[in-house]
Amino acid sequence: MTAAQTESRPLSGGAAPTTTNTGRRAWTVTGLLVVFMMVNFADKSVLGLAADEIRTDLGLTATQFGLANSAFFLLFSLSGALVGLLLADRVKAKWLLLTMAVLWSLAQIPPAIGGGLAVLIGSRLVLGAAEGPAFPVAQQTALSWFPDHRRNLPGALVTLGVTLGVITAAPGLTWVIQEHGWRAALWVVAGVGAVWAAVWAAFGGDGTFRTDDTPARDKPTGPEAATAPDAAATGPEAVTASDAAPGYHRVLATRTWIGITLAYFASYWIVGLMVAWLPSYLRNGLGYAADTAGALVVTPWAVGAVVLLGQAVLTGRLMRRGVGSRTARGRVGGVMLLIGAVSLFCVPLVDSATTKTVLLALGLGMGGSYATIAATTIAELSPPRRRGGALGTMNAVVTTAGLIAPVVVGRLIDTQGDAGYEHAVLLSGALLCLGALASLTLVDPARDAARLRLHSRT
Repeated sequence: MTAAQTESRPLSGGAAPTTTNTGRRAWTVTGLLVVFMMVNFADKSVLGLAADEIRTDLGLTATQFGLANSAFFLLFSLSGALVGLLLADRVKAKWLLLTMAVLWSLAQIPPAIGGGLAVLIGSRLVLGAAEGPAFPVAQQTALSWFPDHRRNLPGALVTLGVTLGVITAAPGLTWVIQEHGWRAALWVVAGVGAVWAAVWAAFGGDGTFRTDDTPARDKPTGPEAATAPDAAATGPEAVTASDAAPGYHRVLATRTWIGITLAYFASYWIVGLMVAWLPSYLRNGLGYAADTAGALVVTPWAVGAVVLLGQAVLTGRLMRRGVGSRTARGRVGGVMLLIGAVSLFCVPLVDSATTKTVLLALGLGMGGSYATIAATTIAELSPPRRRGGALGTMNAVVTTAGLIAPVVVGRLIDTQGDAGYEHAVLLSGALLCLGALASLTLVDPARDAARLRLHSRT
């Protein structure tokens, strides 16, 4: 038995994981992780909220500004994969998350002090490297406090932190930017990150389902425990079920992992578009004043929040009724992406700025809400000892969309003017269609998890 497995099981006579994991500590940690994701996206959103001010102050073209946003994702994907594969399943998530939060705060300081495009790009590179593993590690940590059938709500809440981060940060940071300048906004998010790190150091922690999905009450006891697949054995010949888990190459080659990654890539493209260019589109493409745009920018995120919670409730209800995750996760997610795509395709067909805003909110909100489905599906698919790497690698591939989208959209704006915004919306709709197709046709975690278990025994 490994040390990680020993930690994941209660002492004799102690509370079973099913009791501990649904108690106050589990939800306290989940709440802290929600705030963690709020800070995470507030850090990202500063540049988008201050797009016009930064471009004017530093004399940047749209393409250069897009490059500064893309710089965030240059190391974001790489660090997400490396931490996922090398550290997420070996180092306690408490310390990984604490390190990330401290680095976020430090990364904001150089451009807050001064400097031009080079300093801004360097800061975003460091910030991206520190934030790359944030979502998969936060999801892994939250899910480690709950058994599979109870993971939809905490997974959705952690993802909802992204939305809440924008909803709470956008009006406040817009006011700071308008009244005190965009560099002052960087000081604000740096301070908030430091406060979260201090609270997490005191109250954060890993759950008992991190390395073992089997509740203690379901583990065999007595004479049959000695022959159980995950029975504690001693000596060099002892091999547990999790030790015999299939290699990463088998997990990443499943149709479910591939389908989820393609669908989530399309969804993350939407996130990258919203973070980098939505405030500017509202101001320059649709003609809203800066303060109005700062308020309206939260609408797609608010729609996404409702969609996330609705999806979590629907998926949980379907699974409790015995509906397979192929439908409850893959098909529900695919339909969400399709609705988002249709809404975005309708944007150029209407003339009213109000109607365009409503369609954008629906399309971006629906299209950008796939993260919980992606995380919970990969958690179901992957053996516990491969979960961190599978989530981290998926996140690394998916977040390359954030690297590409800001530059592509910036180039469209530089070459086509305001028309470039709507062409970016149409491109996003096409990607959502492809993602929906992947989710509807490839995702079946129960099937692929069974095949992985078969491989682990051969």
